[in-house]
Amino acid sequence: MAISVEQKAGIIKEYQRKKGDTGSSETQIAILTARINDLTIHFKTHLKDTHSRRGLLQLVSRRRRLLDYLQRTNLELYRSLITRLSLRK
Repeated sequence: MAISVEQKAGIIKEYQRKKGDTGSSETQIAILTARINDLTIHFKTHLKDTHSRRGLLQLVSRRRRLLDYLQRTNLELYRSLITRLSLRK
């Protein structure tokens, strides 16, 4: 259910602001999005896994808070990140 080290390193490399950046909002949002997408695939086969579903809801609300912060502080970066991650339809 967890993303692999290689996947996480690729996501960090793609969304980092500078070398070694793992704590910026857009990097954290991208990592959370990958984890959320991985968990939604898991729930298609394991319908009654309610304990992991709680963890998924926590990840979604953590991503929502980070997105709200990014929208308040840097609207252009927020819009570009939304389109890059294809979060809105």
